[in-house]
Amino acid sequence: MIKQPRSIQELRQLIKSIPCADNDAIDAVRARQAILTKPAGSLGRLEKIAEWLAAWQGNSSPRAERIQIIVFAANHGIAARGVSAYPSEVTLQMVDNFTAGGAAINQLSDWLGATLTVIPLSLDTPTADVTQDAAMDEEANLRAWRAGMAALDIGADLVCLGEMGIGNTTIAAALSAALFGGSGTDWAGRGTGIDDTGLQRKTEAIDEALARHANNLKDPLETLRCIGGREFSAIAGAVLAARHGRVPVMLDGFSCSAAAATLYAANPDALAHCLVAHKSVEPGHTHLLEKLGQTPLIDFSMRLGEGSGAALAAALVRAAAATHNGMATFKGAGVSGPTD
Repeated sequence: MIKQPRSIQELRQLIKSIPCADNDAIDAVRARQAILTKPAGSLGRLEKIAEWLAAWQGNSSPRAERIQIIVFAANHGIAARGVSAYPSEVTLQMVDNFTAGGAAINQLSDWLGATLTVIPLSLDTPTADVTQDAAMDEEANLRAWRAGMAALDIGADLVCLGEMGIGNTTIAAALSAALFGGSGTDWAGRGTGIDDTGLQRKTEAIDEALARHANNLKDPLETLRCIGGREFSAIAGAVLAARHGRVPVMLDGFSCSAAAATLYAANPDALAHCLVAHKSVEPGHTHLLEKLGQTPLIDFSMRLGEGSGAALAAALVRAAAATHNGMATFKGAGVSGPTD
């Protein structure tokens, strides 16, 4: 287990001291790709994914067999503002559904042969309404970071992160605006399917949150404490632990990307071991991907959350490892190689 921070100062040091990619592993993967039975670069992004896996696993034969999916669940005080089409009790009900095996992520996890870990975070105690107060005090924020770090299987080849929390696309939009600028209109979307009136409430709530915490938004970690939520801090903690543990990360959609963006704002190299699985239909996600310099693996018009896009994209990562490790070389297959 990665050493957990006892204070915000220790957390800052963990973010500052993240390990670098293994360049020797990257070079070895590229050298093997050059002699496999295919034209150079013909597998496109699959080849880049193999390099990425090797870089962060520190292994010239990258793996994607042992996959962990973690879903963090939390509730938000801002949900009382009518920013979602569903009531807050749905968060706990969906956690029960995950446990019973009835959700989409259960089916995708089983199909993938992954381990599904569901972490409920104080569901009976929503964070504060961020239009009125900070979402969490410092200790609650640290507890969420530590919960995320502790949830990681350090032996996994790949970890897929997801979330569940009514109201969390409002928080994702507000957090993105706080980190990168803009207003509620720039970042808000329809989330679970709210109507025009609901969208107006959501936009106004984001703007109120930004105004309420305007004096606390220069520091990314303080921004997360004030405008985020427990699952956002836990996701950031899992991403950070994965970096120190050399476990590549697949981020799900808007909320996961917004949580990880806190690390990016604190250290622009902090997400190099992460890929974004898919582009959510939430308009804010498109803007956020541009800010993070991330190109998602798929665009299936998904907006479910719960790690569903990450699980689906993990199959592509497994395909990248399988083709890289399993293909024959020109010499081994007796196939003539490219001529000069």
